[in-house]
Amino acid sequence: MTTKSTKLTVKGVEIVTFNKNNNDYISLTDIARYKNSEAGLVISHWLSTRFTVEFMGIWEQMHNPGFKVTEFSYFRNQSGSNGFALSVQQWVNRTNAIGIFATRGRYNSGTYAHKDIAFEFASWISAEFKLYLIKEFQRLKEEESKRLELGWDVKRTLAKINYKIHTDAIKEHLVPPHLSKQSATIVYANEAYGLNMAL
Repeated sequence: MTTKSTKLTVKGVEIVTFNKNNNDYISLTDIARYKNSEAGLVISHWLSTRFTVEFMGIWEQMHNPGFKVTEFSYFRNQSGSNGFALSVQQWVNRTNAIGIFATRGRYNSGTYAHKDIAFEFASWISAEFKLYLIKEFQRLKEEESKRLELGWDVKRTLAKINYKIHTDAIKEHLVPPHLSKQSATIVYANEAYGLNMAL
């Protein structure tokens, strides 16, 4: 599922990125604005080149078992010829592609692509821009990783503290005082085991 989007700033351009089904997607629309305010035309021109069609087809074959290779072959054969134009919707609808998609709406509308494809698109825009994009994206991922590690450490510490509170409560309230030491140990162990499984 889609998680909250994040914005990167690369050479003065804000670029939306988000995670969908454990894959990172980046806005091609935002990247295209670095070159031209008519982002849709820039994306369409890039998508219509023979190199891009071949790259996208190979990427899909590597990552998408439902990719329609016959339709891809049709586009590959047409690419490079005069008048050939390919839209994101045509590509997705005819080939069942998953690496690129377009959204409409009030928020975050535009064309998005898997990070592998987005970096390739950024290369076509500008080699310098691509390098800055990769650097900023890596910084974002390192920050996310540190936050996850910190969150895991905090949860672990809280679990330890809570476990101590719960085991003390077992000793004080669940183990009857009239039991022998051996019987009390068994009752305590059973209750602690149940608590450990619950936590």
